[in-house]
Amino acid sequence: MILKPTFQDYRIILFFSGKIVVGLALLMLLPLSTSVIFQEWRVVVDFGLSMCATLSVGYLLLILFHTDKDPQWVHGMAAVAIAWILCTLLGALPHYLSGHFGSFLDACFDVMSGHTTTGLVLIQDLDHVSHGLNMWRHELTYVGGQGIVVVALTFLIPGVSGAYRLYVGEGKEERILPNVVKTARMIWIISLIYLAVGSAVLWIGCMWEGLSPLRALLHGIWLFMANWSTGGFAPQSQNLIYYHSPLIEFFLVALMVLGSLNFALHYTVWNGNYKELYRNIEIHSFAVTLTVSFVLCCVGLIQVGIFPELPILFRRAFLHVVSAHTGTGSASVYSRQFITDWGAPAALGVILAMAIGGSACSTAGGFKGIRMGILAKALWQDIKRLVSPESAIVVQKFHHIKDRVLDNAHVRSAALIVLLYVLTYAIGTAAGVFCGYPVLDALFDSVSAGANVGLSSGVTSPAMPAALKVVYIIEMWAGRLEFTAILVLLGMGYATITGK
Repeated sequence: MILKPTFQDYRIILFFSGKIVVGLALLMLLPLSTSVIFQEWRVVVDFGLSMCATLSVGYLLLILFHTDKDPQWVHGMAAVAIAWILCTLLGALPHYLSGHFGSFLDACFDVMSGHTTTGLVLIQDLDHVSHGLNMWRHELTYVGGQGIVVVALTFLIPGVSGAYRLYVGEGKEERILPNVVKTARMIWIISLIYLAVGSAVLWIGCMWEGLSPLRALLHGIWLFMANWSTGGFAPQSQNLIYYHSPLIEFFLVALMVLGSLNFALHYTVWNGNYKELYRNIEIHSFAVTLTVSFVLCCVGLIQVGIFPELPILFRRAFLHVVSAHTGTGSASVYSRQFITDWGAPAALGVILAMAIGGSACSTAGGFKGIRMGILAKALWQDIKRLVSPESAIVVQKFHHIKDRVLDNAHVRSAALIVLLYVLTYAIGTAAGVFCGYPVLDALFDSVSAGANVGLSSGVTSPAMPAALKVVYIIEMWAGRLEFTAILVLLGMGYATITGK
């Protein structure tokens, strides 16, 4: 039972929410500086006003609800859920002021999509967006991959004993280092090193494909941010079709896979433990489910005969299955082609990959590979129990950074989260069908939103009903936070009303 929250509870929650909001305001310095460099003075004003408004809200919360208390579990979870709502509303200000959105709701949709590394967009006239706004869009998805709470823990919440409760509230559980603040900083070190190397390679690749050095540099940075963070945003409305480059697609596929891997796995491999790459349960799970999705997609494409040459068929299928499975959402075909040209079997292969997603404690969404691996191990354990003598004690182990014994808590937790994801996908699909879209189209975009992927069948557009936009926003929010923080927030609301 959750006791009725006191004023002190709300004080702690809103104080730490304010810390996270201040972190969001500081992130606006990068697009603001970009706009100054390119002399986009109207955009400078947009970000100046937005930054002032965000700082005002953040510091107002810090002043009004100042406390020296550390957050407990319920505080950390609720603070993260509330902070994500506030950051979406405030982060949408420069979007809306740009004039590239039909409504403030559309602007909020794109910001939530960026924060959650989903990649579904409602922006209009993307090809003529300012450099400052494009930098903001891609910074959102890059930071969202690490987590906006990770930003706050890195720079604004040092030494708080309850910091781990905020960290877990954002859908992460594993510590790379014993101290959670040091863990947050290590996540940023890993991401920034990849940013420097990946952007340089993509800069060269974009120049190779004919872009000017400056334009190639910007596109290289933006493409890296979007694909490493498995966010799927693109600086051009045609996404990867704009580049017509197998070279760029090949490198981005590698980035998608790297971005979808557990940060703890990155750290372990960086420290010389290369065996983890073939022992880890998430790697095994990813290899199996990727293969199944890819084969299903290829069989479907062969049936419809849209790509008569096998090399092109494999290239298209592999890119989009990897993009779906890692939760990236980058695409080299137009949205409607998934339904009109690819056919139902290939589309279902992509949907399956989206639903499963990448690794835990990574930039990816979906069920997560470790949960699929745990459920598979649990099934195998039950089979062994059935065929073993009644007196036999069947112990099942799995390896994730270290050897672990599979117990009921692992299985129950994995099954519960998978069930919640399935329920989320189903609710989004029902909402889409209710709004008049075909079942397959509605299923495709609902799974994409709930699993934080970003591929679309064409349902997601500025013209879709406002109610469906709200449903997708909630799906993205719930999927990224993996439900727990939101359930805690709802529980607190219920306890506030009922008194228990």
